[in-house]
Amino acid sequence: MKVQIYGKNITITQGMQEKVENKLKFLDKYLIIDENLTANVVVKIHPNDVKVEITIPTKLAVLRAEVTHKDFYAAVDLAIDKLEDQIRRQKTRLERKHKDKLALSFLENESEKEEDVYVRTKSISVVEMDLEEAIMRMEMLGHDFFIYRDDETHEINVVYARHDGGYGCIEVE
Repeated sequence: MKVQIYGKNITITQGMQEKVENKLKFLDKYLIIDENLTANVVVKIHPNDVKVEITIPTKLAVLRAEVTHKDFYAAVDLAIDKLEDQIRRQKTRLERKHKDKLALSFLENESEKEEDVYVRTKSISVVEMDLEEAIMRMEMLGHDFFIYRDDETHEINVVYARHDGGYGCIEVE
């Protein structure tokens, strides 16, 4: 991920740049980080405090945090905390949304047992990505498995969550 820091009424030092880049590395464990993704950080100096704005346009949503504090480094820490909270909320929303659909599907299937069994068909478009990105998307969606096209072999693979907490990958021959 690229980080662009802009300063208004302030010159951005190397230490400030490194602090922001190091703090934004936490996104690797939550999101699919594309090397073309750019995090925009704007630092504004006001008479009594510093305002830090972080905007990250990801594939799933735009993450944005804005914090005003007397200390630049404290403002960066608070902005990162806000971004983490946003990610957690989004993930929880996705999980709840899918749990409701699963419950309704279960109820529908119970009522259909007496009749002919209906098989629901779903079509997907397979996106080319690496294994780590597929795992991250699966986790963000709250699914047990994810179908993708491997960027090295160009074959369709399935990554799945194992009961022991690990992951498995099924490769097509």
